[in-house]
Amino acid sequence: MRKIKLLSPRLANQIAAGEVVERPSSVIKELLENSLDAGATRLEIDVEEGGIKLMRVRDNGGGIDKDDLPLALSRHATSKIYELDDLEAVATLGFRGEALASISSVARLALISSTNEESAGWQVVAEGRDMETQLSPAPHPRGTTVEVRDLFFNTPARRKFLRTDKTEYTHLEDVVKRLALSRFDVAFNLRHNGRAIYSWRAGDSQLEQERRVAQVCGPAFMENAVHIEMERNGLRLWGWVAQPTFSRSQADLQHFYVNGRSIRDKLVSHAVRQAYQDVLYHGRHPAFVLYLEVDPSTVDVNVHPTKHEVRFRDNRSVHDFIYSSLHHALAKVRPEDTLAKRESGECEDETFGVNPFALSAAKSIQGIAAGEFKGQESMGFRAASGATHYSSGYQSNYQPASINPGAVREQMVSYGDLHRPANPAATYALPESGSDEIPPLGYAIAQLKGIYILAENAQGLIVVDMHAAHERITYERMKESFACGGIQTQPLLVPESIAVSQKEADCAENFYDIFKSLGFGLQRAGPETILIRQLPVILNRAKVEQLVRDVLSDLIEHGSSERIQHHINEILGTMACHGSVRANRKLTIPEMNALLRDMEATERSGQCNHGRPTWLLQSLDELDKMFMRGQ
Repeated sequence: MRKIKLLSPRLANQIAAGEVVERPSSVIKELLENSLDAGATRLEIDVEEGGIKLMRVRDNGGGIDKDDLPLALSRHATSKIYELDDLEAVATLGFRGEALASISSVARLALISSTNEESAGWQVVAEGRDMETQLSPAPHPRGTTVEVRDLFFNTPARRKFLRTDKTEYTHLEDVVKRLALSRFDVAFNLRHNGRAIYSWRAGDSQLEQERRVAQVCGPAFMENAVHIEMERNGLRLWGWVAQPTFSRSQADLQHFYVNGRSIRDKLVSHAVRQAYQDVLYHGRHPAFVLYLEVDPSTVDVNVHPTKHEVRFRDNRSVHDFIYSSLHHALAKVRPEDTLAKRESGECEDETFGVNPFALSAAKSIQGIAAGEFKGQESMGFRAASGATHYSSGYQSNYQPASINPGAVREQMVSYGDLHRPANPAATYALPESGSDEIPPLGYAIAQLKGIYILAENAQGLIVVDMHAAHERITYERMKESFACGGIQTQPLLVPESIAVSQKEADCAENFYDIFKSLGFGLQRAGPETILIRQLPVILNRAKVEQLVRDVLSDLIEHGSSERIQHHINEILGTMACHGSVRANRKLTIPEMNALLRDMEATERSGQCNHGRPTWLLQSLDELDKMFMRGQ
């Protein structure tokens, strides 16, 4: 056995560096967080060779006093916590205190700072090895500059694990983007190899915030994003969530912040997935930029060396708040909201770029025009009986020909035999007789191939997938009817016994009321045995044992579960799919208009139960561009 020895300060710091300095992006993260904690409102970031050769961060924060400069490079030295109680309500990004010491142990570090507006400043230098600091005067305005050169120059075993300059820069750029999204009130400037990459101005208004989000996440995200702001019981959630039709193949556009700190938390991910569960296409991932504000004393940010994970004091309430906020925000989106956003032009100027929704529509229609639709070689429009006649020409200002809402309303007196409303007393947003108001999805003019409804609204052409749209309408009505009628249950003649762990049996006993409210009657029959005595009628053919096990797992992990409701919704969704209007069903104009009005009144009508879009718009201006009119 070797004798126990104290580690040298150099080796101890290099071991600590392994926790916080993984690659150049780790260094940038620590330096930028220190600058933000110092009150900086402007950050200048210079990088060379992906950060391996040079990383320089300059800020206009409060600066560091001359006497504190050598101490700033000491291990476990910080200005952010002084006693144990301070850890109970951490309100800063960085607080561990070993970051600069760890960085200086594996790189050549120079720190220049000044606490006044004059040019007087001081510089401290440290270079790996014995980490002895050298203090000297250096001119510098108020603020701090940290320069890190030759990362891992003295630890070749770690340097060989670095990737190419391009890869390391990509990771570094992601860190800068995440921090730029966390502080809209701070200006960020990034240069790589002397070339300006990003220059993001500070701004506090919602428009300025959305401009930065569009710059960081891309204009397509903001074009399809919904702004939310919810507050309840000391919790505040705000930000932007993308509509389900704007989904990703990877979870690469998900930014979540707790009190300004970027985190990736399993509880948060679970709540978001549940909010999107019946509106997102299988295997796709939602996109969002969300900010959760909570009392710092109710969240522990000191549970992970890199502070990417947090622990909430009340997991269940946080989970339920995030889920319910997003669930309601997505449900409230109606066609008029999407159309109003496009019509306002707020996402089609030079700041946001090209409208991706319009581009996808243009590609779809170009495909139809080229004979690529369902293997057919001709368009084959069918004008349904009773169609309103329109002028064939354009007006001089290229506006659509006028629509007569009164005439269309007369056609809609008869609801048609398309489907019956779940609630006979339900009313739909029909324009008043004689009104010139055109509904958001306009009025039907034809049916294409028995699959698509073509409608004209105030902006141009609306194309609706009639089966997908009717499937969503039917599904939402079935859910509403199911909720109003309550969960019908049935007792089992022979109770089903399930062998579980003692922890799972305790959970089933503690959450008895939750299972009861969902139609399940569970009884503990032993230390590791539970009995299923009752279950919902609609789940009588489901794999109940596995479902109960999954719910218990969720309750143990998150304190809540939506699996039973999700399973019920899946069955209702299947029933809605089979009960919806099928392809090649010939609809009359009144039937098509009734479907359009239902879409405008139905939650989540922008996508079917499987997450596919139900409608798209091709504006008149976009059609003119496609046919080069006026050019």
